Amino acid sequence: MKQRILSAMMAVVLTMCMTACHNEKSTENMSDEEKLEIINIRLKKSPKDAELLYDRAGIYVNLERYNDAIVDLTKAIEIKPDKKEYHALIGDTYFRLGDMEHSYKSFEQVVHLDPKNKEGYMKLGEIAFYSKDYDRAMEHLSKVTADDPNNQTALFMKGFIYKETEDTAKAAFYFRKVIDLYPEYEPAYEELGFMYANHGSALAVEYLTTAIKLEPNNTQAIYGLAMYFQEHNRMDEAEELYSRITEINPAHKDAWHNLGYIECFHYGDYDKAIEYFNRAIECDSRFVEALANRGWAYALKGDKTNARINYNSALEIDPAYKPAVDGLAEL
Repeated sequence: MKQRILSAMMAVVLTMCMTACHNEKSTENMSDEEKLEIINIRLKKSPKDAELLYDRAGIYVNLERYNDAIVDLTKAIEIKPDKKEYHALIGDTYFRLGDMEHSYKSFEQVVHLDPKNKEGYMKLGEIAFYSKDYDRAMEHLSKVTADDPNNQTALFMKGFIYKETEDTAKAAFYFRKVIDLYPEYEPAYEELGFMYANHGSALAVEYLTTAIKLEPNNTQAIYGLAMYFQEHNRMDEAEELYSRITEINPAHKDAWHNLGYIECFHYGDYDKAIEYFNRAIECDSRFVEALANRGWAYALKGDKTNARINYNSALEIDPAYKPAVDGLAEL
């Protein structure tokens, strides 16, 4: 989910930053490499042209040459320190490199130069959020919503902060507010679904089902709904959803494992359970739970030799794993 917030925020920041050359018709269809050649020629003639340095930095960002971009932007800022877009682009570049400290300082300069810059406060809030400085994150996001009360990203992030700080009532309030304002915004339905599932509420089904309708290949939401059904003894529905996940992502080890678990311990089809556990272990050879449960499946069908092999394999990875310890003791 944090990755989803990151994607949304990147889109906001990039609206502040030019990432190509000047909008001349002659360069519209050029590749970044071709534009770079032209700017390099111009910079040889005018090495202290801040706009050219800024334009080249934008191309470097497109090419994921982030360190080169920072070099150019540092020079541009030295020449023209009052250009907020320079600070925004270097802040975004530091963010892409995972340097939150320098990114934060850069966006502080953005809002210093433009105290009403909504995008700058948004980015400061995001950086504080990823640094788990929730009080500061909320402070920055509140500046955004004070000017734009219906800002989708800011409202969603506020809900996520309250979720992280375990204030579920306020988290639900903000997620529902996002849904009221933006009925097609799938992440808010997903978050509400997970929250209600954690509390065993049937509302989880409603919200997660809506999330899946909006994003049919969202395996995270499908898995959450499948787990809810499994925990509430609705095994047929759970199996159907786990199977759907494996069709979307054949490497989803947990879906394969849970299919095996249901077949083994609910339906008693040990051969089918072993097939599913095999698929889970093919996805992750160190999947302790799948190894131990495959051991149980072999034990339950009377194959003590393979049961012992699987229990021992699980214990080689985690010597204290209780289901494997208990399984061996019962052989």
